[in-house]
Amino acid sequence: MTTNGGILFVLLAGACVAAGAACGARVTRTARAGVTNPAPTPLPATREEEEVNQRPLKLPLTDPRLVVEKGARRLKLYAGGELVRVRRVALGFEPAGDKVKQGDGRTPEGDYQICMKNERSNFYLSLGLTYPNAEDAERGLRDGIITKAQHKSITQALAAGRCPPWNTALGGEVFIHGGGTARDWTFGCVALENPEIKELFDALPKGTPVRIVP
Repeated sequence: MTTNGGILFVLLAGACVAAGAACGARVTRTARAGVTNPAPTPLPATREEEEVNQRPLKLPLTDPRLVVEKGARRLKLYAGGELVRVRRVALGFEPAGDKVKQGDGRTPEGDYQICMKNERSNFYLSLGLTYPNAEDAERGLRDGIITKAQHKSITQALAAGRCPPWNTALGGEVFIHGGGTARDWTFGCVALENPEIKELFDALPKGTPVRIVP
């Protein structure tokens, strides 16, 4: 059974890499260890939030932006300065604290942008974020996690409006994607229910700002 499980993990991981899946293109550590990490029960949706979610989106959205509130397990979509959606999310398997390096299971905190849209994600659909951002790269260089050359590559990509390199020790491939919200199960990504990521995927262009807060 152990051998079969190991083979299955290798096959799944290879499939994720081939498909360009989210969250480091890996099966999460919790899945490998057989550990479940239930997300804290979110606060009940307020009447205002329920009403907001019932209104149709007016496309194209005017100046859309996303705010992810990690502690509340909430994603909020704003357009034209108004709140237009509130969705429950799941986070990385070690949700507390800012992301520091590859494999720590944390969802990063800070200001990012959507830099790619992946229609072939293993988690239905996914929106790639510009993690590591300039602040992450500066911290990584200061703490000896990345080299000067890697720092330069990250900052140059960001300045050009591209996704930064995702193959450094800081980690990468942080996405907003589908797959469900029953527990904190990703490798650092933000997960929604599939119909909800479909709505965001269709509505949000590359370059949309995303703020992730504790």
